[in-house]
Amino acid sequence: MKFSLLMSIYHKEEPDYFERAMISIWDEQSVKPNEIILVEDGNLTPKLYEVIEKWKEKCQGVLESVVLEENLGLGDALNIGLQKCSFERVARMDTDDIAHPQRFQRQLDVFEKLDIDVCGSWVSEFDTDEKNIVSYRKLPEFHQDITAFAKLRNPINHPSSMYNKTPVLEAGNYQRMLWFEDYYLWARMIQNGAKFYNIQDTLINMRAGYGQLQRRGGINYAIQEYKFEKQLLNINFITSIEFIRNIFIRFIARVIPQNLRKNIYKILRK
Repeated sequence: MKFSLLMSIYHKEEPDYFERAMISIWDEQSVKPNEIILVEDGNLTPKLYEVIEKWKEKCQGVLESVVLEENLGLGDALNIGLQKCSFERVARMDTDDIAHPQRFQRQLDVFEKLDIDVCGSWVSEFDTDEKNIVSYRKLPEFHQDITAFAKLRNPINHPSSMYNKTPVLEAGNYQRMLWFEDYYLWARMIQNGAKFYNIQDTLINMRAGYGQLQRRGGINYAIQEYKFEKQLLNINFITSIEFIRNIFIRFIARVIPQNLRKNIYKILRK
């Protein structure tokens, strides 16, 4: 079953992180992608270009760059990149994460057995040392529970996802929604009748952990989150009551002191 791998990279990415991601995708993976679409979102650093060229040579034509003249952001970059993917089955991954060796094989097996459009998994999170896991993000397994969960929180770990291209395009593809591009896509796909499933095991190590807390706090993040929840209300994905509930919970989570947010994070990421 042939599939594409879709990634996006921009100038702030660390070359060593991208190198480690590619090792996990190519050298360590039991089933390799038939195509890797790498969106270069604006001008990159010389070192990043050097690592990309190294892997293009190593992958022997499998890795293809889609070059954007200026940085457009993740939503637009993935929108363009997905249209370049040759195969109906598409896997996603960030350029600083690490795939477990059986990741693609296990997801392809699920697509063979189940009638689904999106397959995610749990993820483990680390700060600097990939062997020192600090937290996990575990999500519901079956479609009905996933759709209920989606009313409050993101139901799919985006870097772990594998999906069918057609239902993604039918739902409008990736769109601009700062920090919530994937969550917004899942909501629209659910409304369109797409079927979801989460493997109840960790298939990705994410370079995240407690370092995310600084990025996910503060008034600016709260404002973007309000805009996102407002859009979910506008498309009738959530009700007015759910909108008020979500805004109340999320606003408090964004403006409380970071130490307290860290304790909440530990509880949610057990």
